[in-house]
Amino acid sequence: MCGALMLRRDGVHHAAPMSNYRRMWVPGGTYFFTVNLLERRRRLLVDRVGDLRAAFRSTHAVRPFEILAIVILPDHLHCLWRLPPGDTDNANRWAQIKSGFSRRLPADEHRTPGRAARRERGIWQRRYWEHVIRDDNDLRRHVEYIHFNPVKHGHSRRAIDWPHSSFRRWVEGGEYPADWGG
Repeated sequence: MCGALMLRRDGVHHAAPMSNYRRMWVPGGTYFFTVNLLERRRRLLVDRVGDLRAAFRSTHAVRPFEILAIVILPDHLHCLWRLPPGDTDNANRWAQIKSGFSRRLPADEHRTPGRAARRERGIWQRRYWEHVIRDDNDLRRHVEYIHFNPVKHGHSRRAIDWPHSSFRRWVEGGEYPADWGG
């Protein structure tokens, strides 16, 4: 753990632990991600799905990656990416997607003084969940998790009914029957 100097309410400085998370850097790797809105009650990702898609497209044009599976829910998204051979930089891709989406929205969200001082929007959680896919079984489990997520959260009765998902593409490719997941 790293330490940072914090000021308590009583004016006394003390060391507070800070997160020391590590990311796996696998050149050309396949990664599962979960990315959340800061305010989980908002529905920005589906209400502004066109803006989110535009942010993905503009990032992809500059820093290519392959989206194997994706689901966009009101307040979070899950996706599987494969990076180009030799490339390990998913962090900058996410930074570009998040900032590209945020720039397309009116600045009407609540921002803490800390975010305002850093000129950050109050749209996204700063961090995201990342998992390196280990093998074909791990890949299959994560694809199924992604495609079942709208059913799990009560947004649709069947996976095929959720419009913001790659599930239909997988059905068209013969990987799943249309009635899978519901």
